[in-house]
Amino acid sequence: MKAKNFDKKFDDNKEDIVDDLDLSTARRVSQESKRINVDFPSWVVESLDREAARIGVTRQSIIKVWLVERLRAEASSRPPNNDAANGTH
Repeated sequence: MKAKNFDKKFDDNKEDIVDDLDLSTARRVSQESKRINVDFPSWVVESLDREAARIGVTRQSIIKVWLVERLRAEASSRPPNNDAANGTH
């Protein structure tokens, strides 16, 4: 399908365009996962496990949520255009 026809189909909003997309190669920018290893003292792991069990999530989930919350809080407290707040080095 030509881009002009695809754009028209999208703009008209009368037909679903999902079937015209190749979702097998779709990705969200800056959302790719990267595996890391982090060593914590036993008491930290035990505390994480207790809190994760209390709210019904996995240890990994609670670590991810808490880290993202902290990073967002830090980013919002920095002046605009700060490289660290934008995820760059």
